[in-house]
Amino acid sequence: MTSLRMSSDLRRQLILSAAKRCFARHGFAGTTTKSVAAAASISEGLLFKHFPTKSALYAEILAEECEADPTLHRLLGQEPSTETLVMLIREMVRHFQAVAEAPDQQEAQRLRLMLTSHLDDGEFARLIYEKVSGLIGPVFTTSLERAVAAGDATRIGREPLNLFWFAHHALLMTTLARLPSVPCLSYGGGADLERQLCEFILRGIGLNETALAFHLDRELSRDQAQKVNVEGA
Repeated sequence: MTSLRMSSDLRRQLILSAAKRCFARHGFAGTTTKSVAAAASISEGLLFKHFPTKSALYAEILAEECEADPTLHRLLGQEPSTETLVMLIREMVRHFQAVAEAPDQQEAQRLRLMLTSHLDDGEFARLIYEKVSGLIGPVFTTSLERAVAAGDATRIGREPLNLFWFAHHALLMTTLARLPSVPCLSYGGGADLERQLCEFILRGIGLNETALAFHLDRELSRDQAQKVNVEGA
């Protein structure tokens, strides 16, 4: 039984490796399940036993990339707390800001896939939301609960995970508005935009002004100190 399971897991990894090469070379639209199966030296039928659709295959690759990201890995290993909550929101903002300001082809394609999925059958978006929810949701909700218990935040509504998705959707739309070469909307504020986004989201999920100022200022100060150290090295 164990050897069969190991064989199945190995086959799954071989499929993912082949799919990564195909998606990197041809993009999502240009890659077919038939081409992935050929690259993995298996039948298309066997591919479907592991991944029923191309969207499911692509979503699994994105989930693996997220799990391997060192910044996210470090965040997910933090003890849930108000500080961890602020760090998580800050990194979300920074990620989406980076995509908007200097989008590489893959990141831009992923956001466009998310958008078109919402307008189509929603399969790809559902898969991504499910992966993100399982990966980040527990850290967010536990950190928010501890922030409330510590008196750093006010409970808003009965479902804390909704607040995570409200934050995610706000950042997704601010990024999509700036994604075209001629932005649909140009936000003012310049370098202050990142802080404004952080403050907007942190207030929206219930953080009080004292906790917000303390933890966000500490995050920004830490980043500035690291920047100085790098430039002085």
